[in-house]
This record gives sequence, structure tokens and C-alpha cells, in this order.
Amino acid sequence: MFGPLIIKSAKSKADKTGSWRIKSKPQFLQKNCIACRMCLLVCPEGCIQGKEKNTYMANYDYCKGCSLCAQVCPKADIVMIEEEGEEKK
Repeated sequence: MFGPLIIKSAKSKADKTGSWRIKSKPQFLQKNCIACRMCLLVCPEGCIQGKEKNTYMANYDYCKGCSLCAQVCPKADIVMIEEEGEEKK
């Protein structure tokens, strides 16, 4: 038995979904990160990048603000912040 095959469309990079955010976005504090990769693994958009401690960040062009990354962070190094007017496009 095989698991599901997940395929992203060829144009997914052009479909910036960040404008779907309603209220908040994650802020990576980059102080207590242990590079566990939980945020990266749980992100439904695959928009979190980083390789070492305190280097992880979200690409806001694709981040929908679901807060899953903040919820799974074992060090509480990700907080959700209010979206600011002009910054949100």
C-alpha cells in the first residue's frame, strides 16, 4: 500500500497566497530556535525556510497566517503578530 502522492502545480510559485491572510502572520523571534524543523514540516504552504538554529523564517508572499508553526514550536520562538495595513498586499 502506498501513501498519497502530493504534487504541486507547475504554477504554484506564481500563485502568491499571502494576500489571503486576514489578521496575523508569524514572527520568528530567532532567539531560542533549536532547528527542530517542526514549523517547516507543519506548514501547509511550504513557505518556511531555514537550516540552522535561529535562521528560520516565513515567506509572507505565500504565508496564509494559519498559526500552525507557532502552535507546534517547542520553544515558543514563533509568535503571531497583527498584520499592518500597508505591509499586507
